[in-house]
Amino acid sequence: MTFVYGSVMRLSNLVILALLVVLSGCATERKVLVPKSATIPVGIDFSGQWQLREDSVDTVREITEAERKAAGGEESISLVPERTTKNKRRRRSDGTLVHVFLETGESLKVTQTADGLFISFDRAVVEEYRFGEHREINVGPLEAERVSGWEGSTYVIETLDREGAKLIETYRLADGDRILLRTIKIEQGDKSHLDITQAFDSS
Repeated sequence: MTFVYGSVMRLSNLVILALLVVLSGCATERKVLVPKSATIPVGIDFSGQWQLREDSVDTVREITEAERKAAGGEESISLVPERTTKNKRRRRSDGTLVHVFLETGESLKVTQTADGLFISFDRAVVEEYRFGEHREINVGPLEAERVSGWEGSTYVIETLDREGAKLIETYRLADGDRILLRTIKIEQGDKSHLDITQAFDSS
């Protein structure tokens, strides 16, 4: 009887261990980006000069603060010996690296071609997006996966970093094509690091 009970217990433990292995494998499964359409919707053209509206100016500050937090800018300087700062270093590394792939500006120049979008931010940085693209991108040694393309009349750009944080940007026209709306979201798992909408007037 003792032998049978012990065998059942060992079997139960093996089953639990197997379940834990399966669940941990699911938890660490890397996210995959889904390609977007390369077909330009009829009548949609983002080309032009766009100026950030006054009621959207605060979003620039929100983006800057989110980038500072991601870089560990809110951590205080400590003179505690190295061995006791392990947790602090871990908290700093929890910031999302995907922030470095986010460009922003108060003035946008958008050029739309048959193959993609070219967006100039404050006449300083130009980003190129190819309709239906799915590629690896990098800023220095940092790498990420990117897809971009059309979902209806909205252009969607998704960037996924190695830690599973996702940057989601969208562009769409409103108010008779006189306003360009841009949304910016940064998500990691169930946590939202940034969620804003910017409105640009045609200038």
